[in-house]
Amino acid sequence: GKYVVNGGISVWTLMNWYERAQAVKGDTQAFADKKDLIPESGNRIPDILDEARWELNFLLAMQVPEGKPQAGLVHHKMHDIEWSSLGMAPHESRIKRELRPVSTAATLNLAATAAQAARLFAPFDKAFAERCLKAAETAYAAAKQNPKLYASDNDGKGGGPYGDGDVTDEFYWAAAELLATTGKPEYKKDLEASPLDGTINGGGESLQTLMTWQRVDGLGKISLALAASEKLKPLRDKYRTQLVSVAENYAKLVEQQGYHFPFGLGKDREFPWGSNSFVINNALVLALGYDFTKQVKFRDAAVEGLNYVFGRNAMGQSYVSGYGERPLRYPHHRFWAHQASAKYPLAPPGALSGGPNSGIQDPYAKAAGLSGCKPQKCFIDHSESWSTNEITINWNAPLA
Repeated sequence: GKYVVNGGISVWTLMNWYERAQAVKGDTQAFADKKDLIPESGNRIPDILDEARWELNFLLAMQVPEGKPQAGLVHHKMHDIEWSSLGMAPHESRIKRELRPVSTAATLNLAATAAQAARLFAPFDKAFAERCLKAAETAYAAAKQNPKLYASDNDGKGGGPYGDGDVTDEFYWAAAELLATTGKPEYKKDLEASPLDGTINGGGESLQTLMTWQRVDGLGKISLALAASEKLKPLRDKYRTQLVSVAENYAKLVEQQGYHFPFGLGKDREFPWGSNSFVINNALVLALGYDFTKQVKFRDAAVEGLNYVFGRNAMGQSYVSGYGERPLRYPHHRFWAHQASAKYPLAPPGALSGGPNSGIQDPYAKAAGLSGCKPQKCFIDHSESWSTNEITINWNAPLA
């Protein structure tokens, strides 16, 4: 399937790291054109923005056009009407694919990422930047008119449901990105009226991570912490202070963990689905903490997050394909499905698995005896273990 809320945080992550290189390091060549081996290389657009544009084009295509019912809103996802088997290329599938209803969360994901894209693409592709800004402002207005179109947790036949019954954070994120791009006072007013403005996820009982597809207000805070406009300096300073406080929490977690990685069990004392992405996203926050303060403890703690996913963990398992003494080999993936069918390839180097998941929702992991496992041991490298060994773009974007 293809999911807007997964795509949103994924493209934001890639574009944000490009923006961070410009804003904090003043490095215009960090992600320059011709840096990567991609087909678009040489088109005078930074390669990382070319990569993000693939998903941005999908997000833009999911917006209902002008003149149609629900114009401006965005469809939540599209996927097969039944679950397909492993070892199947898209062109081989005969299962009907269906567009699912619009949602406020998806609409605000487009508003946020298209606004972000508008300011970053402007020096390279003015027409695309203008298209993105128009789509963003249209989506934001449509979401404000339809604030309670929630995606259902029960819509899971043939694809993940990705339900979200609280879009306060999506409204905050979208307002932040639109403010960073346009400077318009109405977006600042909406931002400061939000109950999330004075708080930040990543402390107290919310130590696990600052950002997931379902909790995105932190993305807006990071964007404004990097804002170039001097008019936004008070907000920039405020959010940098908030982010450093979160980095402090994660640095303390590293010292508390036997395997020294930036992650806390939280109040339920469990590892969540996709726990490796929590570790890597926390490492990104630690890197920002170093950017803002130059305190070496934040840089070192960020590196510990990479050490964890590359193999220094309770499993002695690298969760990244092609790296480490015991690399990931058999992720749950429709195309990198060599374990299910020899005619399909192994995962290429660099793919990150979701990793330990205390929930153990899939039959294979249960049959393998993982029920009741210790949190860091709730993993098996098998293609049928979709709850511990799945691959998603929103987990891999922060690793990239």
